[in-house]
Amino acid sequence: MNARSHLRVPVRSGYSRRLRQLRRPRREQERAITANRQTSLAFADAFVAEDEALRWARDRAREAGVPSVSPGTGAALRLLAATADAKAVAEIGTGTGVSGIYLLLGMRPDGVLTTVDMEPERQAHAKAAFRAAGFAGNRARFIPGRALDVLPRLADGGYDLVLCDGDRLELLDYLAESLRLLRPGGLVCFEGVFADGRTVDSSAQPAEVQRIRELLRTVRESRELLPTLLPVGDGLLCAVRRGA
Repeated sequence: MNARSHLRVPVRSGYSRRLRQLRRPRREQERAITANRQTSLAFADAFVAEDEALRWARDRAREAGVPSVSPGTGAALRLLAATADAKAVAEIGTGTGVSGIYLLLGMRPDGVLTTVDMEPERQAHAKAAFRAAGFAGNRARFIPGRALDVLPRLADGGYDLVLCDGDRLELLDYLAESLRLLRPGGLVCFEGVFADGRTVDSSAQPAEVQRIRELLRTVRESRELLPTLLPVGDGLLCAVRRGA
């Protein structure tokens, strides 16, 4: 054994211990960052208080087993409608009226929401919710039916904002119709694009998640759209239609 050989084991052992000490705080720090991010997202989602009409609409949605936009998503939609000074908005998926109330709150006082849904019973709940929220009956036009049957009957370039919250397998068709319906500078929004985390999950996913991924790629790569992805609720994809 030479004069230095007895130093090697302690040095390596000490180095290993030091690595473990460095790694442990990093993992703890990562967990803290993740927890803080989740807390921040929850705080942002609950930032806007909801009134009785919105709570009533949410209760009807829960009873019917219908998903509704989160408060954070609703607040974002309200802000976007207000920013666009929206007078005409089209909504695919009425539900029980939660998203519609938020859109109407952001729209101009003389604005009209055109909302499409397959289920007339849900639209009846939405009508009641709109009345409870103080909106006159002429502020909303309810059209029952399949979205892809109804949308072609709506006016070209006649809308300031289109919200798509319907069948995920039809998302690309909704996008095509939205581009026709929107005026230059108008907004298209797709709710629920995170799909409860499945959109970014590398494991095998169902066709509806694959369709969301196609939508995200198409919107991001489109020269006709200026997009962003908002981390509110279950993900809100938004894009502005560029001017001609």
